[in-house]
Amino acid sequence: MDTRLPLAITQGDPAGIGPEIIAKAFRDAPEQMRGAFVVGELGTLRRAAACVRRPGIPDLPVAVLQSAQEAWDMPPRCLPVLPLAGLPAAIPIGRVSAEGGRAAADCVVWAAQAALRGDIAGLVTAPLHKESLHAAGVDFPGHTELLQAQAAAHAGVPLSDMPVRMMLASDELCTVLVSIHMALRDAIAAVTPDNLLQTLRIAHSALFKSLGRVPRIGVAGLNPHAGEGGLFGREEIEVIVPTIARARGEGIDATGPWAPDTVFMRARHTPARPGEFDAVVAMYHDQGLIPVKYLGVDKGVNVTLGLPLVRTSPDHGTAFDIAGTGQADPASLIEAVRWARRLSST
Repeated sequence: MDTRLPLAITQGDPAGIGPEIIAKAFRDAPEQMRGAFVVGELGTLRRAAACVRRPGIPDLPVAVLQSAQEAWDMPPRCLPVLPLAGLPAAIPIGRVSAEGGRAAADCVVWAAQAALRGDIAGLVTAPLHKESLHAAGVDFPGHTELLQAQAAAHAGVPLSDMPVRMMLASDELCTVLVSIHMALRDAIAAVTPDNLLQTLRIAHSALFKSLGRVPRIGVAGLNPHAGEGGLFGREEIEVIVPTIARARGEGIDATGPWAPDTVFMRARHTPARPGEFDAVVAMYHDQGLIPVKYLGVDKGVNVTLGLPLVRTSPDHGTAFDIAGTGQADPASLIEAVRWARRLSST
């Protein structure tokens, strides 16, 4: 038996594309998926395997696991499922539902707790639907906050002592966000010295571990042209510049603030030119996510930084409009598995 820890993939919202992109990944990328397994509802995963059936391609068999470690013993091109008791079956595809939200959350909680115990190497989370999550009474806006709460409870500390940040990563560009899911006016208010310094510390620590050297961090300005010397706002002068200086005093290689409309191009890694930065710290959600997603949703991976576990996810949502059609592309999920393996091995 392979003694390496397996990697858990949560099924996501059963009404969305999560189960079928998981099925496609195990069918089409067997080497990358070796040692991974799905935690979810057996009928949902069997439905997904049937959904991706195509003429001329062998059907994808579903293997039922008794333990996570059995994932390493599974043959290629099968769908290894560790069934989670109590999950609802036959959730209608393409619809918001409390049952779907609860099923998605329960899988995430199980995998988080398994990772915190050291039973698995990490988790890759298939997309959940925030409206379904809310309908289920889950008081978190998304995966990041739910995982933060699980990690804080495991450590016996308040949420404030378990700060996390979202990084959207691809081989070309990585961005780390000062704030995540909040209204834009609230996100602007969240650009404070404490929040920015905490973001720089978390990004530095995580990237140092994965790169094996001090990472180069470019800091985006909040305002157009990074404030243009105060003409377009004073946040750069009063908050960002002093915080970067403080971070540099701690040994963090942070520079800026740079104009937000050019810093991401400067950071981009291409075969012709390495980027100037290993990551860009962005002041709010869309500022940091639009550049990475523009380079290709199939390439981007959501990574949660600051947790005592490895968690990645695809860079897209549940896509209720095409769920059940077999059209969904598994490329981002496969990338998320690759990043999870990379991060868990460092």
